[in-house]
Amino acid sequence: MELFKAIEQFLTHLNLAKGVSEHTLRGYRIDLTQFSAFVREDIPSKRTVRRFLAHLYEQKASTRTILRKLSALRSFYKYACREKWIEESPLEEIESPKKEKRLPVAITYPQVELLFSQPDLNSYLGLRDRVIMELFYSSGLRLSELAQLNRRDFDSKSLVLNIFGKGKKQRQAPITQTAAAWIERYLTHPERDEKDPQAIFLNQRGRRLTARSIDRNFALYLKRSGLSERVTPHTIRHTIATHWLENGMDLKTIQMLLGHTSLATTTIYTHVSPKLKREVYDKTHPRAR
Repeated sequence: MELFKAIEQFLTHLNLAKGVSEHTLRGYRIDLTQFSAFVREDIPSKRTVRRFLAHLYEQKASTRTILRKLSALRSFYKYACREKWIEESPLEEIESPKKEKRLPVAITYPQVELLFSQPDLNSYLGLRDRVIMELFYSSGLRLSELAQLNRRDFDSKSLVLNIFGKGKKQRQAPITQTAAAWIERYLTHPERDEKDPQAIFLNQRGRRLTARSIDRNFALYLKRSGLSERVTPHTIRHTIATHWLENGMDLKTIQMLLGHTSLATTTIYTHVSPKLKREVYDKTHPRAR
C-alpha cells in the first residue's frame, strides 16, 4: 500500500477506534507526514528510517522531538504489521536516544502573586482568567483538565473537582475555599453568556474556552508580569506541588492529587526546591550541625 494512504488509514483508526485527542492526532499527522515526505517510498527499509533519524539530528532536533517522532512511527508500523501490509517493522532494531532529564520549573509564592495580579478584575474576561490562575494553583490541574471542566464537576459544598486526566482516568481534586468563591463569582457574573451551558470556562462568544486560548492568554499576562518565558500553565502545577512538599505534605498524597501514575514522577519535586535540598543537606551532612 502507498505510504501516504496507509498513514491516512492509520490516523482514521486512531480517531475512530482509539478515540485519541485532537492534539495527539494532530501531532501524529505532522510527524508521519514529515516522514512520508522524506522517504518518498512505499515500504521504507531500516536503512531509510536511520537516514530519517540522521536527518533529524542534522537539523538539531531535540531528543524530546526525536523520541516523539519515533513513538509515532512505532505505533504506525505496529498497526501496519497487524494489517499485514508488512511482515516486520523497520523500527525493530532501532534504539531510542536516552531522554534528557530536565527538572520542572517552579516559581516562588511572591512570583505567583505577581502573576495573579495581572488580570483586570473589573472586566468579565479578566475575572475569568484570574479564576483560571487560582484553579491552577489551588489544585495543580493540567491545562487540558482545566479546559474540559464542566459545571457538574464542581462541588461547592464538598470543595472538590471531578477531574478526567490522562488516559481518561478520573480523580477528585480538592480546591480551596478561596478558589471555590472565585468560581462562584465567575459563574454568576451578569455578563456571562452561555452558548455552552455545561462548560465552566467560556470564550467571548459563550463557547467552551480551548486549552490553546488559555495558553495564549497566559502568555500575555506572563509578558506583563516580566517573569521568565519558561513559565507556563504547567509551571503553576509544578509550583504548587513544590510548595505542598515544602510545607510538609507527603509524596504519596501529592501523587494522588496530581494524578501521577508513578510515585517516581512525583519524587522529582524533591530536586526542584532549594529549601528541600538544604534540609536534606543539613540532616545528612555529619558536620552540618
